[in-house]
Amino acid sequence: MESRALVLLLVPLASLFLLLGSTSAQLSVNYYSKTCPNAEEIVRKEMIQILSVAPSLAGPFLRLHFHDCFVRGCDGSVLLDSTPGNKAEKKALPNLTLRGFGSVERVKAKLEKACPNTVSCADVLTLMARDAVWLSKGPTWPVSLGRRDGRVSYANETDQLPPPQADLTQLIRMFAVKGLDLKDLVVLSGAHTIGTAHCSSISDRLYNFTGHGNLSDVDPFLEKHYLAKLRSTCSPTDTKTIIEMDPGSFKTFDTSYFNYVAKRRSAFHSDWALLTDSFTRAYVLKHANGFESEFFQDFAESMIKMGNVDVLTGSLGEIRKKCSIVN
Repeated sequence: MESRALVLLLVPLASLFLLLGSTSAQLSVNYYSKTCPNAEEIVRKEMIQILSVAPSLAGPFLRLHFHDCFVRGCDGSVLLDSTPGNKAEKKALPNLTLRGFGSVERVKAKLEKACPNTVSCADVLTLMARDAVWLSKGPTWPVSLGRRDGRVSYANETDQLPPPQADLTQLIRMFAVKGLDLKDLVVLSGAHTIGTAHCSSISDRLYNFTGHGNLSDVDPFLEKHYLAKLRSTCSPTDTKTIIEMDPGSFKTFDTSYFNYVAKRRSAFHSDWALLTDSFTRAYVLKHANGFESEFFQDFAESMIKMGNVDVLTGSLGEIRKKCSIVN
């Protein structure tokens, strides 16, 4: 399978290494070359095994990384458990549906056995997200390493996470705070191609769009046949049912998500919002008709940018032995 990386590496490596060079000088693609030279190989091997059994976890791994980087930067804070007197990020409402924590600990344990006290949970999560995309037939890219793990995690800071009900103005502002621009916004939204959503995250679009408690109050921007399908799947109080955000190919990383957005068949209002701006609309419509290699390159570049948001390096933070607790 490893040879497939050379075939599917649609991203021009030269341009990506330029991007990597613009980030913190303390991050490097060769960071563990002496201290844990097989780190990426260990992560890749475990990811192949995990996703061969549970391929639907690819989206959740990518989502974990996103939710980590948008709160305190990519420091593994989303992985920490609550402690007496402190409610951690993972217990906040936006994170209650996150999955994959056990798999992160599994990969971390393998690395601890091979290279004790060396590879951070933040780096583990970044590598797992990259490999989740690659193993879903998407692109791969070089990951700069050397992140350190944060020591704190606060539930009330998850208000920095873009909500599914957000309009474009709100999304632009929330991405800009993290150093991500309009193109990053539309490109990273494409991660929903391997995503799922709980009915509870879209129930307002189906039953209470304007907040007046009228069950016939639906989001007028939802295509009517898709609306009917969602209402037949999700009841007003359903908190357990999961829907595919890219029906029919949610286990494959491709451009079909943009086709659904273009047809107003996207699950989140924030996905539909991409049609309200001339630039993001043009991007959606173009990739609704293909141009997969271009999207793959764009996605890799945006993931590199997101993966380097507010990282801890040097003497900051720590290298956790277990990702759920500080040392």
